[in-house]
Amino acid sequence: MRNTLRLDPPPPVTNSPYTIGVGDVVVLSTPSTQGTVGELSGLLAAQNSRNGYTVQDDGSINIPDVGRVRLAGLTVDEGEALLFQRLVESQLDPTFSLEVAEFNSRRVSVGGAVGQPGVMPITLTPLTLSEALSSAGSVSVGDIDVSSVRIYRDGQMYQIPLEDLYSRSDLQNLHLIAGDSVFVDTDYDLNRAERYFAQQIQRVQTTVSGREIALDELTAAVTLRRADLNERRENFTQTIELDAVDRDYVYLSGEVRTQGRYTLPFNRKAVLADALFDTGGGIAKETGDASEVYVLRASNDVREFGAVTAWHLDVRNAANLALASKFELRPDDIVFIAENPVTRWGRTINQITPSLITAPINAISD
Repeated sequence: MRNTLRLDPPPPVTNSPYTIGVGDVVVLSTPSTQGTVGELSGLLAAQNSRNGYTVQDDGSINIPDVGRVRLAGLTVDEGEALLFQRLVESQLDPTFSLEVAEFNSRRVSVGGAVGQPGVMPITLTPLTLSEALSSAGSVSVGDIDVSSVRIYRDGQMYQIPLEDLYSRSDLQNLHLIAGDSVFVDTDYDLNRAERYFAQQIQRVQTTVSGREIALDELTAAVTLRRADLNERRENFTQTIELDAVDRDYVYLSGEVRTQGRYTLPFNRKAVLADALFDTGGGIAKETGDASEVYVLRASNDVREFGAVTAWHLDVRNAANLALASKFELRPDDIVFIAENPVTRWGRTINQITPSLITAPINAISD
């Protein structure tokens, strides 16, 4: 089903300086060598104490003797300039530096098939998709062909197949933004991803109306994505049923239960054991010689004039079955099973018996 996993990454975002937000903890530090430290005790956090101010719901911090200063939406440099002005207006020594001690306002949630699902903060350095997955304990999937990273952003759902993610650095370095939800999905369907995104909306949204709007957006995005995936799956299934897709085959000949061709699977290897023990093929127990199993492979090199390489396997020995499970089949290989001696003798008798019977009759009639 790899062909149905479409690459649909989110649009790239423009890098911009970090802006202070609600929930961030900022620190105003003064040099410990200055005499103003005593004067600013309780006003500015000294470098050795590192006490901070939490940006409250209205986007402001409350500084004694200065009042409320709104920092939300400002960069660190802009916030520092505003605080400098307010301290000067309050006739206080403005020797300080502004730092963000805790980044709580901008976060990205990561869940699904990762080692440690959780919430990752966006700091002064942009958070990339690969960094977020690495911080969550890296990806752990069994089948990369049906696994993808699904990103929910601003009411839209995006999809990056893992095969594309691992092979392209631009996707690994994709910048995430505040509010993104990342889910590593190991299934073709969207059920688990939808539940995870809904949980994140319930966690983040504080008002009932905002929560309902966000959930409606999620439902619409999932519905559109599911309809697209179902349509692609149905179209792919129909092309398979109509034999309209180029497939690779291995041909079964000789003393097999059903002579014909064995279809090689999509996006994974097939071995000799698959062809031998498939329900439609395998050695004919009554007539096949288990000691005479051959794999014939013609050379693709025109300079070898159609040379054929043959591998012989005696599957009567149970130890050789392990070899059958390791021998990789390639397109247009021929698996041939010889007839056993009893069958060969029986067929010879059947061929000559009619002539032995008819010869005396012909002599009598003459």
